Amino acid sequence: MISFAEQWARWHDEHERRRAAPHGFLAITGLHWLTGTPQRFPGVPGKWHAEPDAIVAALESGERRFPAGEDATLRHGDLEIEVTWRGGQGVLRPRDPAHRTRVEYRGTPAYAPDEKWAVPGRFVPFDEPRPVTVGSVVEGLEHVYESPGRLEFTVGGRDLSLTAFNGSTPGSLFVLFTDATSGITTYPANRSLTVPAPEPDGSVTIDFNRATNLPCAYTEFATCPLPPAENRLPVPVEAGERLGSVDGGTAGASGGADRHPFHR
Repeated sequence: MISFAEQWARWHDEHERRRAAPHGFLAITGLHWLTGTPQRFPGVPGKWHAEPDAIVAALESGERRFPAGEDATLRHGDLEIEVTWRGGQGVLRPRDPAHRTRVEYRGTPAYAPDEKWAVPGRFVPFDEPRPVTVGSVVEGLEHVYESPGRLEFTVGGRDLSLTAFNGSTPGSLFVLFTDATSGITTYPANRSLTVPAPEPDGSVTIDFNRATNLPCAYTEFATCPLPPAENRLPVPVEAGERLGSVDGGTAGASGGADRHPFHR
């Protein structure tokens, strides 16, 4: 039978593999905000501009239009160019497997897995899903996500709760949070945690051992959301991923990779 620690190690190894994928967030070389004026960007073919209903690329092969609100990818040699929108504004993010951040990445340290941090809790749905506006590591940018309810649980004798968002798989939940370790042993801006779909009676397991850094912990070219104010836990959560890298370097850009709506 596989032990709790072995299960965690397998999960974290896979998470690290995805984070360091050839065209993952560690490969991003720039964050280019588009305007109505056609512009060229380093390493990106053609000229680009944004219109109210599309991002437009003037390429050697002709004009390409990318509809507003839809993400797309353009290949250019080894480069992948992410075409996306943030706060209603068009954005380009080139991804190069040879980018220094990815090539020099040696992994992220984490607290040793401990079953006490696989905390039992309860999902309490709202009468109706609520839009929740959160800030971003990019000054002036906001994200709006739908919250179906909150997670209630107890740590160290204290009753706590977290506003939850819809996860990337049906029924699953996703939370952004900080805690009393943030900025000391863990990334200061945010950590993220996926929670499996609640049981019919609302019971859940909130496994903080699987709390992870968002991309803004590694690159200045991310637009990660910040936790809602009520998700700033007053207790230390000494579980999950930590600050730094396994070779002793510092992880961190401006604020912290799987492909998920919150992994920006």
